[in-house]
Amino acid sequence: MSALIHFTDGFTEDPGYLDYARVGPMSVAVSAESLGQTEVLSRARHGSLDSLWGANERARTAVSRVTGFAPDQIALQPNTTSGLMHSLFGLTGGVLISASDYPSGPYAAARAAEALHAVTPVWLETHGGRVTPGLVREQLTEAVAAVVVCLVDSRTGYRVDLEGIRQVIGDRLLIVDAIQGFGIADVPFEVADVVASGGQKWIRAGWGTGFLALSDRAAEQLIPVFSGYVGTDVQEPWDQILPPSRGANGFRVGNGDPIAEARFATALEEIDAVGVGRIEAAITDNVNELIDLADEFAVPVVSSRDERERAGIVVLEPPADQLTLLQASLHNHGVTATVRGGTVRLSVHATLSQVTVDMLRGALTSYSTAASY
Repeated sequence: MSALIHFTDGFTEDPGYLDYARVGPMSVAVSAESLGQTEVLSRARHGSLDSLWGANERARTAVSRVTGFAPDQIALQPNTTSGLMHSLFGLTGGVLISASDYPSGPYAAARAAEALHAVTPVWLETHGGRVTPGLVREQLTEAVAAVVVCLVDSRTGYRVDLEGIRQVIGDRLLIVDAIQGFGIADVPFEVADVVASGGQKWIRAGWGTGFLALSDRAAEQLIPVFSGYVGTDVQEPWDQILPPSRGANGFRVGNGDPIAEARFATALEEIDAVGVGRIEAAITDNVNELIDLADEFAVPVVSSRDERERAGIVVLEPPADQLTLLQASLHNHGVTATVRGGTVRLSVHATLSQVTVDMLRGALTSYSTAASY
């Protein structure tokens, strides 16, 4: 059995699920890991709990293999937003960011500016929410110390050109909200200084999972404003207040959930066994099939058709007066998708069953038939 087939065999969600950009149902292996670790915790047999404490290192090692950052450059976080908050509260200077990005980044920039007055948001004007190297170049100023981008935009499905943005910003910090592409888009994370992501979407590890990865330059420039006792170089610093660790560890507040960390590690180990490139190739084929199906029924596709500018998201934009009809047709045929802001977002992973395709075809047939009257 090939690694990809073994990987896709771990998908057990019901047919019709096309909403991985919202949440990825946990894989068979992740569910088993969660149940096993919960059993350990619930029974607490003599010596058994020691196995839980290794989950942090195991998860950081797994993140390292997928991102290219060293394990000691990675701090586990409960979600993407926590990693972005750590980063932007630790920054000094202007931060160039699109106000139309997913709210985690803009809110972190705004809250940091309000609280510490050390960060100044510089709101990037975009074309339809797409952040391109050209737009970044045009709006850079000497006061900008960092640029924040979403690897994949959650509303448009657009995948940014990380290498292109790195080239135009020079030695400024590049901070990446990677949640919509981590684990499925084969991108050069090494050009970024900060990468933050959660594991509840494409990684399929469930909530409470995520990480913050820092380059050496980012670790030197960012101040760990929120740093707890676990963010020091001593395991249990009793009777003393120590400075934060230099590097990613300094950006930890408290111990994480070891069961969540074990879930995260398991999911990433599955991805590493296949390779992000092979997963991305499978997703590319599935996205093409969804686009072809939308074209067949003349439903406008407003997300990019260029494989270099997309990941697993297809965005449909029917006429405004027909959006409710399309939404109802999808619901009535059991297709799970996200409807937001006048669009329908379909998001597909490395597996796409014929049953799901048939369900979507049925929904589009019902929609196009009713819309023609």
